[in-house]
Amino acid sequence: MHQAIVNIILDQIKDQFMSETICVTYFLDVPMNDWDDWKKGLRPLSTEKMQKLKGLFSDYEWMLVQKIARQATLFPEKRNYVVSEYKRLKSIIAKEWIKTGMTKVELITQQSAPQGGASAYPHKQVVNLRIYISYGEWGYDDILEFCMPAVIQQQINDSQVDLLEWVDENLVEAYTENDTDTENEG
Repeated sequence: MHQAIVNIILDQIKDQFMSETICVTYFLDVPMNDWDDWKKGLRPLSTEKMQKLKGLFSDYEWMLVQKIARQATLFPEKRNYVVSEYKRLKSIIAKEWIKTGMTKVELITQQSAPQGGASAYPHKQVVNLRIYISYGEWGYDDILEFCMPAVIQQQINDSQVDLLEWVDENLVEAYTENDTDTENEG
């Protein structure tokens, strides 16, 4: 299960940061040797560092990561494509949410610095599509965020449809097309 979670976290880091090294050095503030040992399952990260990694995901996304990791444990054949499965399922869930009519979509243009606060390192230019369902209770919204290259914003701006329609029609392709599964065996 550990390797499945590591693979998904590494992909999230790749999407949000200029490099894994920048994330580990500046965002997590962990020595690279400790990080490499954690990736291999040889050493745990502190609770604080794991919370930072978990913060790269919404609560709903983290639940999905756990489900996929469990599936990879139960079905060993799934271990080799957990990242693509995560992205595929996340996209399918978002499309199902959109069908309910309760979904809200936001386009968030930002530089990639998730909750880091530090601006002393290079940031990746990304655009986040936030798809969420609000239940009217603070802190209980279900949220899916899709971190994509900033060029997606221009595609959306040039589109003749509104944001919700663009997401419904293009999300799966836009989010998963650059997914080259370079996952480690687990």
